[in-house]
Amino acid sequence: MNEFYALMNRMRLIERWGLMHRTRGENVAEHSLMTAMLAHSLALLENKLSDEKVDAERAALMGLYHEAAEVLTGDLPTPVKYYNREITRAYKDIERKAEEKICESVPDILKDDLCGYIRQERSGKIAAVVKAADKLAAFIKCEEEKRAGNTEFDSALKSTLAELKASKLKSVEFFLKEAVGSFELNLDEYFEVKK
Repeated sequence: MNEFYALMNRMRLIERWGLMHRTRGENVAEHSLMTAMLAHSLALLENKLSDEKVDAERAALMGLYHEAAEVLTGDLPTPVKYYNREITRAYKDIERKAEEKICESVPDILKDDLCGYIRQERSGKIAAVVKAADKLAAFIKCEEEKRAGNTEFDSALKSTLAELKASKLKSVEFFLKEAVGSFELNLDEYFEVKK
């Protein structure tokens, strides 16, 4: 039996930010879609702004599947995941095993095509772009909570912004300067700005 699609459908059931008070919930499916779109755009921007080329379509698909393991592991909160090296190493091992288990569920005819996205690349430019897209999606969520008056996300907002700036990616610099501000606009304001 090929359980892959049923497993991926469960991404919508995994809530993010489990230890935080949220004004609006966010699930792994929503986050993964946003990460995929951001990874695609960041890769396209890297291709225009830097000398090193990134496969934008691969980045998008890596972003789409970057949390696939969480259908088996759940979303472990960042402060727990990175509490110390031993916990981080153990959790990364669990994530890799979950990725392998998910790959076992992929129809045989598609294993070569899909498992390359489910098994996340952990080094290189494409991995840096997908990680930055993941952080950018988290930053956007933190900003959304801040605008709603929720101070619970203040620390996460600061640390996520620091990580984004530390990435040294030209695409991230561009996005933070040119695009992040538009998330503060409502739909009417967006069209007023465009006139």
